[in-house]
Amino acid sequence: MIIDTTEVQTINSFSTSGFFKEVYGLIWIIPILTLILEITIGVLVIVWLEREISAAIQQRIGPEYAGPLGILQAIADGTKLLLKEDLLPSRGDIRLFSVGPSIAVISVLLSYLVIPFGYRLVLADLGIGVFLWIAISSIAPIGLLMSGYGSNNKYSFSGGLRAAAQSISYEIPLTLCVLSISLRLEIGRNDQVVLPYDSDLDSSTVDIVEAQSKYGFWGWNLWRQPIGFLVFLISSLAECERLPFDLPEAEEELVAGYQTEYSGIKYALFYLASYLNLLVSSLFVTVLYLGGWNFSIPYIPIPELFRINQMAGIFE
Repeated sequence: MIIDTTEVQTINSFSTSGFFKEVYGLIWIIPILTLILEITIGVLVIVWLEREISAAIQQRIGPEYAGPLGILQAIADGTKLLLKEDLLPSRGDIRLFSVGPSIAVISVLLSYLVIPFGYRLVLADLGIGVFLWIAISSIAPIGLLMSGYGSNNKYSFSGGLRAAAQSISYEIPLTLCVLSISLRLEIGRNDQVVLPYDSDLDSSTVDIVEAQSKYGFWGWNLWRQPIGFLVFLISSLAECERLPFDLPEAEEELVAGYQTEYSGIKYALFYLASYLNLLVSSLFVTVLYLGGWNFSIPYIPIPELFRINQMAGIFE
């Protein structure tokens, strides 16, 4: 029996390449799981902080039994909503009613693809990173409008219209703020004004953070564009529908807005999307204006700050 060595080498190379492909596929899961873990911890911390701060303002105790210091209260609430009955409106559009919450959550989760948690901790370092976030977040109002229309409820439909109108309105100043930062980044690179037809504006989140790290604490975009920071912060609060921009969920007018008819897991998806959106907005404020992962707060010794050494020299 004659064995062709070329065939054996071909089989070995094929099996080796297949093995490396499987290993690469398993390795690629690790950053995704890391991102999911970071998102979960971030949402738990935000929910806990909001409840504790609200309890302190209202002179209440707040959550304290679910886990240490009540940190697991959000998991308890999510488990309770999973076990609740999923009610459907009898005269509503069931397809729109069911798809709406999923669109709201998915559009927010996709925004985490371009957020850098470190120099190498980013799933997709794209040249249109921040603009991709704005484009993806503009899909969420469609889900809210579908939810309000599919509920066959005037309160829900009014809340969906308000949510869509408010989100679209405040996306314009958000885009202008991001555009100013991208233009500032290009000017700093080329020492000249770049016109739109000359080259593409770079809005990579990693490049934005690296540009701020050149001068440390004083290189943050917060000091270069303080008005843009305030506009971006206010617009982000409006996108998250937080006070005082809670018109889509005004309890005294619309009961609960577009989520009036929801219960069970679908209501939990809206609840999750709200806090995910709050977390992603906070992360983008940090990336765009506060230096990102570079925590470069200057160290100023107290004796030098108050000139204690000079005063001691005088008295000597």
